[in-house]
Amino acid sequence: MVRETELRASDLILPLFVEPGKGIRRQVASMPGVFNHSVDTLIDEARRAQDLGIPALLLFGIPGQKDAVGSEGYHEEGIVPTALRALREAVPEMVLVADVCLCEYTDHGQCGILRAGDVDNDRTIPLLAEAASTYAKAGADIVAPSDMMDGRVAAIRERLARDGLGSTSIMSYAAKYASAFYGPFRDAAQSAPKEGDRRGYQMDPANGREALRMVRRDLEEGADMVMVKPALAYLDIVRQVRDVVDVPVAAYSVSGEYAMIEAAAANGWIDGPRAVVEALTSIKRAGADLIISYHAAVAAKALAGRR
Repeated sequence: MVRETELRASDLILPLFVEPGKGIRRQVASMPGVFNHSVDTLIDEARRAQDLGIPALLLFGIPGQKDAVGSEGYHEEGIVPTALRALREAVPEMVLVADVCLCEYTDHGQCGILRAGDVDNDRTIPLLAEAASTYAKAGADIVAPSDMMDGRVAAIRERLARDGLGSTSIMSYAAKYASAFYGPFRDAAQSAPKEGDRRGYQMDPANGREALRMVRRDLEEGADMVMVKPALAYLDIVRQVRDVVDVPVAAYSVSGEYAMIEAAAANGWIDGPRAVVEALTSIKRAGADLIISYHAAVAAKALAGRR
């Protein structure tokens, strides 16, 4: 009766990886319990999530081929638009969120177009806007730019409006840090940079005030929701963002956070489901309205008293 924070399955968003093919459900080596799916098995996973009361999916694509400009990331017959159309038909009540970035689609693994070894912000932005529009047309309710290019939210908002897609929401990765906790994701998405890193456009983990500037900028450009990523090492940032904005705040409990809990649980050092619920509750207590987590299904089962 006096519990201050209540974690619910309806707070959760489940990230899923999709690739071309059929009958694919391939274990991600560094993320036990997480799989790369083809569209048919992705639909099965979406239905299981829906049955657990999870209302939303965040979709990442792994293309059949990559190139220097990430063209599969914004092609209307690319893997994400194909999956979105199938999901919209199979689970029409689910909220579908499409990640918008080029890192999975470029042969160099950076989040934008390269010029002289550096990401060219201005050449990248139109391609991100193209991808967002393509995903919205295919059925995405929310587009989530994760690239951290300057000005991309404004460009996406303008493009969506121009294409008659103004009702599509933008969930901006507003405070995305250059974190050590992304390694397993890059394994799953096959998106590790071939050279260099992403510290030139992701945030310094030591900075807090910068996060608030990035959040305000993205809201001014037309974001409907803002995100902090990662979550557990940045609970102070989640709280600070919650205190200064009046829009929904999302927090992404990232792949490294997932892998650490799974590794400790596999060794019998912690009670896995209990630790998951405790970690996700801390994120909500810090102020997140929405929590993106690879543990969403585990948490939903634990909250329902199931194993």
